[in-house]
Amino acid sequence: MHAERVSRFIKRGYCIENVLFESFPGWQVNATVYVPLEYQPPFPGVVIPVGHSGKQFASYQLPAQYFARCGYLAVLFDPPGQAGEKQRGNDHFIDGVRCYVVGETSSRYFVADALRCIDYLETRPDVDMSRGVAMTGVSGGGTTTLLATMLDDRITVIGPSCCTTPLATLDITYCYPGCPETHMWQRYADGIDDIDLLCAAFPCPILLMAGVDDEVFQIADVRWVAQEVKLFYESGGRGERFAFFEDQGGHSYTLAQARAFVRFMNVWLLGRPNRAETDWPDDTFALDPYDELRCFPNQGVNMQTLTLDRAKALEAERSRDAAHIRSAAATLVHVTQPIRPPEACARPPFRVWTHRWQHISLYPEEDIELPATFFYPYHLSDQPTATIIHFDDGGRNRLLYRHGILAHAARFLARDKAHHAVFTVDLRGWGDSAPAMYPYEVAAWAGLDRYLAYSSAALGDPLLAMRVRDALSALSYLQTRPEVRRDRIVVTGCGLGGVVALYVAAIVGEQLAAVIIWDSLASFRALLEEPDYAWPADAFFPNVLLHYDLPDLVRVLPCPVRIINPRDGCRRMLLPEVLAALNADAGRHLYINTDGDQGILQALVESLDAG
Repeated sequence: MHAERVSRFIKRGYCIENVLFESFPGWQVNATVYVPLEYQPPFPGVVIPVGHSGKQFASYQLPAQYFARCGYLAVLFDPPGQAGEKQRGNDHFIDGVRCYVVGETSSRYFVADALRCIDYLETRPDVDMSRGVAMTGVSGGGTTTLLATMLDDRITVIGPSCCTTPLATLDITYCYPGCPETHMWQRYADGIDDIDLLCAAFPCPILLMAGVDDEVFQIADVRWVAQEVKLFYESGGRGERFAFFEDQGGHSYTLAQARAFVRFMNVWLLGRPNRAETDWPDDTFALDPYDELRCFPNQGVNMQTLTLDRAKALEAERSRDAAHIRSAAATLVHVTQPIRPPEACARPPFRVWTHRWQHISLYPEEDIELPATFFYPYHLSDQPTATIIHFDDGGRNRLLYRHGILAHAARFLARDKAHHAVFTVDLRGWGDSAPAMYPYEVAAWAGLDRYLAYSSAALGDPLLAMRVRDALSALSYLQTRPEVRRDRIVVTGCGLGGVVALYVAAIVGEQLAAVIIWDSLASFRALLEEPDYAWPADAFFPNVLLHYDLPDLVRVLPCPVRIINPRDGCRRMLLPEVLAALNADAGRHLYINTDGDQGILQALVESLDAG
């Protein structure tokens, strides 16, 4: 531990010391320390993780001031991103989700900073560590407090505020979008609810705090949590170590909560329940200027750079064995055996000049309906026809509309040529199956893609994996249609539909004539390389870079693959030198850039006509 003091300011009853120290190599914690002036050291210590805000605001400054004036040395620090100093590359939505693809969770940055603050307190001779330290925070700071308590026995008293609720209520029933750091991989699947974190802290003394008018964590839900945790502590013979404080405010950490937590720390951190209290009216506390709290941490090392560094290290370690890569792909999408044809409801076909149009609903699993369009030749010979199965994140009929690429490839209206068929499917969340807006999506930071990406990652079954299984189910249905020549099925996709198509080929590639994708993501690593990417949150496939990247997957596919106009993290076409490097490692497969739709159409027609 090497701490650098940046500045110091004397205040009424306390002084401010701003210090910098590292939590990860190059990643600095910008700590503001509130040192008591009217008490004699050594002081008991309390760490205050800031929530989704900045340490300059009232929910953090005022409690820290109060603790210091009561004789507790308090440490504040900004979380990644938010309104604090550590913003570049640290947005907990934009950059937090990047951690998924390298098998990490962005909560590591929030929690490690809190633990490093304890390391820092141990270096100070004016801090008494003999009874451990306290930790308290509001909202995201309360969540950090709960997670840190799981990892460090030096935390002996905690005061989480405005941060706990049954996740099945807030996340699932209310559809609150939440944050990636609270939706670590498989959290739901592993049964780690907020109530579990509170109970797992046993026998650590807990003062759970809540606002009666909290705008997010509704008080009725928090009261239920408090009641259950109280019963749990009582069942372990430590009922006196859990208390619940209801503040009359909203989603904030007030001076009333600070007073309650000081009384709680007097009992459980100091062992002095009768310690004399000196209180001050609220109007004697005022915010200190932000410039007096600033530490100016290094922002060149951040969530983005650290995640990209991890991706590069994984690339150097990964196996290039084809069997391993294809097996890992199947494992990540939870396919352990061939997917059977789903139940289907096919409406009567309707003739549209040279072809028939048929609407089909596929039911790959309970309560999941996939709308599909089957567009096949009106006059079929005795021989089935070559068929495209297409996946499009912009909607299944987009490229049929107004004689689009898929209609051209089917030779719609071409009387003198053999016609082909097209089967295009809206995988879950795309096209006609896109979800309606949830109430919490009115917030500026919300997004349907974020909600679905975070919740499915916490479920341990990412949305992209669900879509791959949907696609395999659709293919299995298509293979049952007598109109389709099973050895001439070409899988196509654009956007994230192209990524799905590659996974289909990785799992059942021997059954396919070819794979053709366009305007699709070139690599998962590309999502980490751009400060501002242009893909939705569900593109960040959890754990994928532990095993392979998309170019690795392409290289081992057993059927011919053509990738047209691959895109980087900002959806820009790749530079020629990047394309050349991909082709050098692609074997018989081909990456190309082309202008307009002609190159795509040519590739489609050639694949359908072959054989």
